[in-house]
Amino acid sequence: MITKFDSSYYGTADMDNLGYKGTPINDRYYSQPELAKALHKVVDYAKCMDERGYNTFWMAEHHFQPEGTELIPNLLMTAMHLCGVTKNIRIGCGFNIVPMWHPLRLAEDYAMADILTGGRVIFGVGRGYHTREVESFGAPLLDQNANREMFEEGVEVLFKAFEGKPFSHKGKYYTIPPEVPYRGYTLKKITLVPGPERLPVECWQPIQSGSARAFDFMAKHGISGVIGGGSAEGGAVERHMLGFQAAYARRGVKLELGERLALGYQFHIASSREQAIREAAPHYEENMKMFGELRLVRALTDEQIAAMRDPKLAGTVKLPTIEDAVKAGGFLAGRPEDIIEQLKAVEKRYPGLDRVICATPLGTPLDVQLEDLDRFAKEVMPAFRGARIVAAAE
Repeated sequence: MITKFDSSYYGTADMDNLGYKGTPINDRYYSQPELAKALHKVVDYAKCMDERGYNTFWMAEHHFQPEGTELIPNLLMTAMHLCGVTKNIRIGCGFNIVPMWHPLRLAEDYAMADILTGGRVIFGVGRGYHTREVESFGAPLLDQNANREMFEEGVEVLFKAFEGKPFSHKGKYYTIPPEVPYRGYTLKKITLVPGPERLPVECWQPIQSGSARAFDFMAKHGISGVIGGGSAEGGAVERHMLGFQAAYARRGVKLELGERLALGYQFHIASSREQAIREAAPHYEENMKMFGELRLVRALTDEQIAAMRDPKLAGTVKLPTIEDAVKAGGFLAGRPEDIIEQLKAVEKRYPGLDRVICATPLGTPLDVQLEDLDRFAKEVMPAFRGARIVAAAE
């Protein structure tokens, strides 16, 4: 039963000339004041969600993007601020890119956020997908095996540290602590101080390839998963859900289908499905230009990606359309009753699913985003028994 309605926003600059035939992403370049404005938009987005009874606002860690697409470099700092200007909403880290952090620093920062916000910050981990980001921080991404190894070892250290007990770790990438002299003895163990108050730490991770290894790793650490974006549109949702469920079962944990998972959707509400599609199409295409280039939409060919990069080629090859996404179920478009019908069908198909993340696509103006959030809260959420609803501020 769906009881938790979330949304996500990555902080974007104000954009124009969108879509496949619009300005190429690599040609966008914003001034520092224009980029900084995105952080204030993040605050407005979170406040709107808080006032309307949403459960969790998810953000993503990204760096070095003068193109204006994803502009939140530190999730935990932002989460601390957002908890100070909102009352109830939880703030989700979707996701801290583990290979770019020293795991002890990340563990300390999360523990402080957990303590000082009373548990309103949700932890999340990811491997990263921008070479410019991950490799610039000195971590591997082009070498996917090394990236996976570093991520897995970093997560191992994080969960050891979260226990708040003396521990040591010796691996390929980290030796913690170093055996150095300290106050007359040789250091053998170290303790995270202070540790998080809420244990075990709730942790989420994106599901992309859906390999058995990845699912087994998540089950080992009790990590929950987010399925969305290209996965949702590629028809992989049920395969991922079954793989996730099977991994937990191998550890003796029985889950209903969809339990401990969240499904991500893009959405736009209008007077008709046709109007919603027409209005959202440029933003959907801009979203595809951004994520397709990064291979997060796995079905795309090299030819399609090249056409997304060059507006002169956009009409020479078939590119994904918002109509395709709506038909595949990855984009919720239309009247509130249309969206309710679609989510009710999802709820029936996956009885363990209790959380959905509905967000507007890249480049959607803030006023449209806030209107969509408002209408979704007022006209969609009340149809789901058990969802926490707060009357919208007038």
